Amino acid sequence: MNAYALIGFPLGHSFSKKYFTEKFEKMGLSETHEYKLFELPDIQELPQLLKNEVNLKGLNVTIPHKQAVMPFLDGLDASAEKVGAVNVIKFKEDGRLIGYNSDYYGFKTSLEDFLSEVDIPSIKALVLGNGGAGKAVVAALKDLGIAYKTVSRTKSDENIGYDEIPTFIADYQLIINCSPVGTFPKADQCPVIPYESLTENHFLYDLVYNPLETLFLQKGKEQGAKTHNGLPMLHLQAEKAWEVWNS
Repeated sequence: MNAYALIGFPLGHSFSKKYFTEKFEKMGLSETHEYKLFELPDIQELPQLLKNEVNLKGLNVTIPHKQAVMPFLDGLDASAEKVGAVNVIKFKEDGRLIGYNSDYYGFKTSLEDFLSEVDIPSIKALVLGNGGAGKAVVAALKDLGIAYKTVSRTKSDENIGYDEIPTFIADYQLIINCSPVGTFPKADQCPVIPYESLTENHFLYDLVYNPLETLFLQKGKEQGAKTHNGLPMLHLQAEKAWEVWNS
């Protein structure tokens, strides 16, 4: 049996197992392919997992291990080097593990669709969160020529704090939630931004996909903002992962 799997912690919110299981069924691969979930509270458990699961052919990586997994790999594809985070691991025939980033591809492609009627370089973005997913978002924004500011709970030379958002929100019309805030089962939560300052000229993109309409998107929609959830990005990055594993 050819096994693929997702590592991260926790994994209760993941769509990957359902997505790939259904994909294998559609492709007539159910007898030979399976997808597993491995909750790893500590990335140090990865080497033992790899020893135990001899049928693994590829891995997806999610929160909180997208950066922590990198020292365990034998090399990085250009996509992972660009982003500085890994969400796909390819198992080479010679035994080497190579890290890729399909989040970058999924986000960039879906954002271009979302902003199809906008002069993209004219827009500015606020990126909420600076974890592994945020790094993929920032890499894509740079390549699209979109100026941005990263927002974090901890201020630094590289990012602003949430309390500074009111100063920028009128000029930064694209707001991207890269944090897990609002993910099921805590769907009653949302990033702390001045929603009352949003207008019909704003675009809210939430990487969260469960629920499909988060409180962040609901509050934006109430102010007339255009909204986009993380499901298209998820499908795109999953298909890219499958392409990587089979290339």
